[in-house]
Amino acid sequence: MELGNAYLAALRLPKLLHAQADALADELDESVSLAVGDRDGIRFIHQATRRRAMSLSFRIGDLLPAERTAPGPLFATEWDAAEWQRWRERRAADPEDRGFPAVPARSRPLEDDDRGERSSGRRRGGTLGDDFEERTAAARKQGWALDDQLIEPGLVALAVPVRDPDGRIACVVSVVSHTSRHTAAGLRDALLPRLRTSVDAMERELREAPPAEPAAPADPSGLAAWTGASKQELGREFVESLARGLTVITSFGEGRSALTLTEVARATGLARATARRALITLEHLGYVTAQSGVFRLTPRVLGLGFPALSRTTLPDVAAPHLAALSRRVHESASLAVLAGDEIRYTARFTTSRVMSVNITVGTRLPAYATSLGRVMLADLPEPHLPDPSDLVAPTPRTVTDPEELRAVLDRVRRDGYALVDGELEEGLRSIAVPVRERGGRVVAAVNVALHSSRRTPEECVEEVLPELLATASRIEADLHIAGRFREVPGA
Repeated sequence: MELGNAYLAALRLPKLLHAQADALADELDESVSLAVGDRDGIRFIHQATRRRAMSLSFRIGDLLPAERTAPGPLFATEWDAAEWQRWRERRAADPEDRGFPAVPARSRPLEDDDRGERSSGRRRGGTLGDDFEERTAAARKQGWALDDQLIEPGLVALAVPVRDPDGRIACVVSVVSHTSRHTAAGLRDALLPRLRTSVDAMERELREAPPAEPAAPADPSGLAAWTGASKQELGREFVESLARGLTVITSFGEGRSALTLTEVARATGLARATARRALITLEHLGYVTAQSGVFRLTPRVLGLGFPALSRTTLPDVAAPHLAALSRRVHESASLAVLAGDEIRYTARFTTSRVMSVNITVGTRLPAYATSLGRVMLADLPEPHLPDPSDLVAPTPRTVTDPEELRAVLDRVRRDGYALVDGELEEGLRSIAVPVRERGGRVVAAVNVALHSSRRTPEECVEEVLPELLATASRIEADLHIAGRFREVPGA
């Protein structure tokens, strides 16, 4: 996700406006999106969705046809003649919107459609989006736009532009609902004043935000993991020119939204001629723009896998690392999250043994009696322990005295790991370390569990703990990338 993150960091809008978008979604109890224009389409750069049976399924980076959205007419108010011509040519070449996999195919002409005519979006005998130019003219006059079921039946949206200090549209904020809660007109009447108030606050934030401070210069040889690889290491199938082009994209970021050729070459460690060829290619493909010798990333960069990866969960992130850990220590490895007084296993990689630890994803166990649980409990400001009457002892070794448990958690907090020996089940030994999100909060734990006959507690600390810590560090590195502009679900 480094490529999409580079664009979003350079753009700065998600960082500056996400808190207000999230607060608006909480207040209205409706999904709120931020979008930018991408040629004749729009792309989402932030989503604050509601948890409902019917909820918004679009992802950050998804590309939608402008004419079938609420933000589209607003962006089109700034199109020139060439951009309008490109839109018409695309409509003619792709009459069913097959080039936009995030939306359902455009429907048949109205006379062949038994659903009847809706209030906007197409004329009789036409298809969705035929009235786009009229909607754009109305958006220019009104300063807002509606989507009345243009993407699919039941989905309605209201959009208002957020303008930068120069008066141009920086992004568009949309409130998305369902016809079971609002008609399109009802959504406008009920929420437009509140949406405009939020937009005013967003525009004030853009005016008053201090300039971005460039991030600390990265080692040019380590900007992205793939750039450290060479043809000698990976063989003839390694495409070095592709790796260099991707590295050029990652040279952009917060405080580095506009770079000259010299700055790109310096940031990447590439020769000027190599950086120049990469930039020319990226410009031709639509991933960068160039003006007066200054290059900027375009929203199209988000199309380089970001929508699919933006659905990544913590178990997805952890799975390959658990597998690698298990192969190194020859024992089963697991990831778990805290769920009240229990832990819940969310990812696991098992070894094949006659005698193995039989736990599956979804299994719940008491947190106080497990190494995974103790690591996560130790991070809480005030560790919550069950009522003493609920602190049952699965084995004679289980610590159930509240004061003794608190002392154990203090030791775990100090040492950075937890080792549990025969407290959950006789003969079962496990050692766990925490997994932290970008802000340092423990969001999960990873452990290795084994039969006590295979390693002593001392051997677990000497042999397994270093591997566990390295694995947690790798999971955290990937989690921090995946969670830079979105919340990564824990399960």
